[in-house]
This record gives sequence, C-alpha cells and structure tokens, in this order.
Amino acid sequence: MTLEAFLLLAAALFAVGLYGALSQQSIVMLMMGLELMINGLIVAGGAFWYFLAPGTADGQVLVLVAVTVMALEMAMGFAVVTAIFRAREVDMTDDAGDLSG
Repeated sequence: MTLEAFLLLAAALFAVGLYGALSQQSIVMLMMGLELMINGLIVAGGAFWYFLAPGTADGQVLVLVAVTVMALEMAMGFAVVTAIFRAREVDMTDDAGDLSG
C-alpha cells in the first residue's frame, strides 16, 4: 500500500467517526465515534512514520503510547457511562447534561 492509500483510510475513519460523534445522542455511540476519529489519527501517524522515517522506532513508540492512552480513556469513559446508567438509567447526552462543567 502507498502513503496515499493509508491517508485515505485514515481520512475515511476520521470522517465516519466525526459523523458518528455529531449525529448520535447515545453516550456510547458518541464515544465510539471519538474512538474511530482517534484511530484515524493513529493510522495517519503510523503511515507517516512508516513511509518517512522507517529506520527509527520513534513512530512505533508514539503509536503504542497513543493506543495505550486511547484504551485508558475509553475504559474510563465506559466506566463513567456505566455508573451514570446504573445510578439514573440515563444513556443519552441530553439527559446527562448536568454533568457538564
């Protein structure tokens, strides 16, 4: 695959994630959209590393750190969503508006 193909894949993932994040009101679906957007960025970062500087391990470390941070973020987010759902049986963003700032 070429760099352009990876970047096209990354753009497609980001676009689908952006559509999912903006069009859904369920908190879980919103988080899945954010996950897709982050995955698009990771694919683009990994592709740039592979095609522009494959001799160094900097890109691999950056992708590994990004995936780890994303996994932690999603685990914490799903834990918060589960706690909100158990406490108030709310899974829509409009019903959980009192959590903002």
